[in-house]
Amino acid sequence: MADTAPVRGIERDEAEVEALLEELAVADRRLATAPPGRVIEWSLDQYGAELVLAASFQDVVLVDMAVTVDPGIPVVFLDTGAHFPETMEFVEEVRARYGLNLTVATPGPDAEAWPCGSERCCQFRKVEPLRGALSGKRAWMTALKRSDAPTRAQAPVVGWDETFGLVKVNPMATWTDDDIDSYVTDHDLPVHPLVPRGYRSIGCAPTTRPTSADEDPRAGRWAGTGKTECGLHA
Repeated sequence: MADTAPVRGIERDEAEVEALLEELAVADRRLATAPPGRVIEWSLDQYGAELVLAASFQDVVLVDMAVTVDPGIPVVFLDTGAHFPETMEFVEEVRARYGLNLTVATPGPDAEAWPCGSERCCQFRKVEPLRGALSGKRAWMTALKRSDAPTRAQAPVVGWDETFGLVKVNPMATWTDDDIDSYVTDHDLPVHPLVPRGYRSIGCAPTTRPTSADEDPRAGRWAGTGKTECGLHA
């Protein structure tokens, strides 16, 4: 297990950020309709070892695609200390299957005052550990999809992440849940054991419930609280 401390990303002055934003806008337009594999190739060409893939392991589609391009790509998983046992077992199953270059980032001591479900739990159990895992990197890659939630409907394929001060790449931004299911079936990928039990959006155990077919998949996350995002994709 890796215990990481929150640190800032690479500092850039205003002019550098402005130029970078324009470069990223051009890249986003060029890759707007590209298949995820092409976006992953572009990302690795641009950032190499300074690119990190953040995986929740709800599914392994992006992991499967990325290791096909680069088997040694750095992958980070955030162990909040409150995951379902099935999630932790699935992470190890996938690690073994692919021989992942995996870092498991855990919360620092400040998280002790904020148990899962409390007001600032995600800040100390997700955002700050990821900030530490991204230290010194130039870009991070996620499995975010526009179809996940209204808050993600405008997510670019390539953009600038203000939270971490890094480039953020979303190769599957244009995909739907049906695209994910088809890829899983076509490539015979392992499935998180909670998915067949009705968990269509999987987070921490105390704040996640199964959803029915007529509910939004993310209705099972932080149900009854009004919360919709943990802060990683704000």
